[in-house]
Amino acid sequence: MYDFSSKIIMITGASGNLGTATYRAFLKHGGKVALLSLDAEKILPLEPELGIIEDSILKISTDLTSESEVDAAVEKTLSTFGQIDVLVNIAGGYKGGTPIHETPSDYLDSLFDLNFRTTFNTSKSVTPSMLARGAGSIINIAARAGLSGPAKLAVYSASKAAVIRLTESMAAEMKNEGVRVNCILPGTIDTPRNRLDMPKADFSRWVSPDSIADVILFLASEGARSITGASIPVYGRS
Repeated sequence: MYDFSSKIIMITGASGNLGTATYRAFLKHGGKVALLSLDAEKILPLEPELGIIEDSILKISTDLTSESEVDAAVEKTLSTFGQIDVLVNIAGGYKGGTPIHETPSDYLDSLFDLNFRTTFNTSKSVTPSMLARGAGSIINIAARAGLSGPAKLAVYSASKAAVIRLTESMAAEMKNEGVRVNCILPGTIDTPRNRLDMPKADFSRWVSPDSIADVILFLASEGARSITGASIPVYGRS
């Protein structure tokens, strides 16, 4: 049983399927959460039967590609809760399906903004407070595609590879400072959108958001105290 009752967790992409599963998992185990989303109104309300008090939740509308907005969200979280123990970078996006010579040039900016810049901005902003306390855990969501260059996914895979390299560099920089940095490489996630886009797939082979959230909780816990700089595959049977 995890105990996050003394922990403050910041989660980006909190209105998405994985973000929702993740913040509910932390709340279930006693944590308080700062939830960042481009539109915080889209973050799903908690069911009353969960018994979670609203004081445990801070929702902040944030454009994660804007350094100033991210800094403001971090400052608001610190002024509200006093600290940030865990940062989970979930925000991201996907575009693909074309060979590189047919790929629109704006894919480059949009995917690196969504997948890399968001993670860079939040990590950069949160890290000083973690270093000051000599403790913290940062967990980034990359993707299996970041390990290689699949056909017709060049820009997407490159943006996710950048997240893996960022994770490794930050882990190397802070391994003696009490701050751990790891990332998770999901396979195909079982979401309504993916089911709609791939209706003939075997959904039972995909990995559920709850399964990924379980790995996030482990990486944030004391049980993972000796793990940093790792890229953890969570593929299900996909």
